[in-house]
Amino acid sequence: MAQARQPNTKLAAAIAEARWSHAQAAAALLRVAAEVGARELAAVSRSHVSHWVAGSHPSGSAPALLAEAFSRRLGRLVSPEDLGLSAATDALPALDWNLDTLAALADLGRVNVDVGRRSLLEAAAYSVAALAVPDSTWWTDMADRAKARTSSANRSVGRGDLDAVREMVVFFSRLDQRRGGGHARSAVVQYLTTDVAQYLHGSFTDDAVRRDMFSAASELAYLVGWMAFDNAEHAAALHYFTASVKLAAEANDPAMAAHTLRAMAHQAIDLGHIQHGLSLATASIEGNRYRLASPRERALLGVVHARGLAATGDDRAAATALNKAETDLASAEPGDDEPSRVFFFGEASLAHETGCALRDSNDLTGAARELRRSVRTRKAATFTRTHAVTLGYLGAVQARQGNLDEACATWNTALDAMDGIRSARARQTVADMRSALSPFRGRGFAAANALDARAAAYLAAA
Repeated sequence: MAQARQPNTKLAAAIAEARWSHAQAAAALLRVAAEVGARELAAVSRSHVSHWVAGSHPSGSAPALLAEAFSRRLGRLVSPEDLGLSAATDALPALDWNLDTLAALADLGRVNVDVGRRSLLEAAAYSVAALAVPDSTWWTDMADRAKARTSSANRSVGRGDLDAVREMVVFFSRLDQRRGGGHARSAVVQYLTTDVAQYLHGSFTDDAVRRDMFSAASELAYLVGWMAFDNAEHAAALHYFTASVKLAAEANDPAMAAHTLRAMAHQAIDLGHIQHGLSLATASIEGNRYRLASPRERALLGVVHARGLAATGDDRAAATALNKAETDLASAEPGDDEPSRVFFFGEASLAHETGCALRDSNDLTGAARELRRSVRTRKAATFTRTHAVTLGYLGAVQARQGNLDEACATWNTALDAMDGIRSARARQTVADMRSALSPFRGRGFAAANALDARAAAYLAAA
């Protein structure tokens, strides 16, 4: 006689703690699955969750994605085991701060050329497990480890090689700003894990070139991570962000490390991991990471820190941080010795992030004002992707204010701007647009109905 299944009391308790119905738990799982393209879970419904609570076991990536959904809801790390489930095993590279930097980079290169492993990475669940910033001893050890690293190649690496890498970083960065993270990322990964990785194994003409090459590699790894984040491949983004921080640590470049920690904070906040995001943002402005950054980069670090504060409900501290970021940006002068990676951050970007912080503080009037300023001051032809996303956010704020006609006009402009852009963040603004329009669907609002049809067609094509 077959043994009866035992009810999954851990999963039932987590659902109760989250104050979810089984249907709401299924919907939360679907949102996370959509982020990573896990189409095999598209049919998950209330009945599936009920079966899992009764003792059946979800297969494939479902346990890990369900754990991520609960982590966001409960504001703490939840593992599949905490839900009475076991995660599927795979061959993904480990997210390990202590794994040798160049070995981890080589493994990411192997993942990139192995279609099966690349698919696993692209479809993996984002996890907060790797978000704890290493302590001060780790940073010192990484710098010492870099000095002791011996070359495994006869190739001499000099200032000309460094300049070539920097030129490629600028080229790919500007392409990302115009076209979104879905364009050319495989080319960036290939360049990082082949040409640049060979430089990192080379014999440097002097230690300054070594440090600068590791910094340039860190910036390139950051860019790959940012492109993956923009394309909603969040686990892949986290792997490359981690590689970027480690490369910056070996370069003893606190400002570059801060730049990537800020990006990790941005990602965590957007995904609902507010406390973890704030911790990362706080780490990005600590000590030399802030002190050694240029004024423009200090402003970028500060405004993301303000977003984290606003998201946690600390409005007063958020306002102070925003004022400091404005002061830092105002002190940036033409001709400053600042890294090329901050070329995108100016008044329009500051206004965009300020608008998001005010929105998270429920100051919709202030948010609309700042997002309008961002739209007005941005060079849309150069920063097309962010321009489209800003318009999407502005339309959402206007809809929340009850200004439906104004929101529809803004959203139509956003859809105009999205032509040729491959960005999941841009697509998400369109999905949010349709959600906001759903109460008016089929009720005689001609502008809303026309916009909804246009948004549906965009999403179908995308």
